[in-house]
Formats: sequence, structure tokens, C-alpha cells
Amino acid sequence: MCAHNPPCPTAMAPDREAARPVAHRPEQGWSLLCNGVRVFEDTGELLPDGHIVAPHRSLALTVGSAA
Repeated sequence: MCAHNPPCPTAMAPDREAARPVAHRPEQGWSLLCNGVRVFEDTGELLPDGHIVAPHRSLALTVGSAA
């Protein structure tokens, strides 16, 4: 799917989120990457084969700082 040089990581690669966005729908809370992965604003993902990756936002970003 990717025509970039160097090519973006595949949808099954551990670094799949590094692929370039080809569509962005902030009003719906998702972006489509050139490898076919749909990334949601809560950091969840939908892979092209239909598998779901649960949100993996770090605790520091969700809880905030206690200072």
C-alpha cells in the first residue's frame, strides 16, 4: 500500500504507528495511516485485517501530574 521512500512500516510491524497519515478525521476521532491502520484518539487501533489493538495511552497522560 505504501509508496513512500523508504516505505512505511507494515500494519503488522511493532512500529506500525510510524506510518504516514493519509486521512485525518478529528471530528470522528481517527486517522488512517498509509499501511491501512486506523488509529483512534484514545490510542486504540483497528488493523486492516479487522483485529483490534486496545488503547495503550500511558498512565502519565491519562492521570496527569500530581504536582
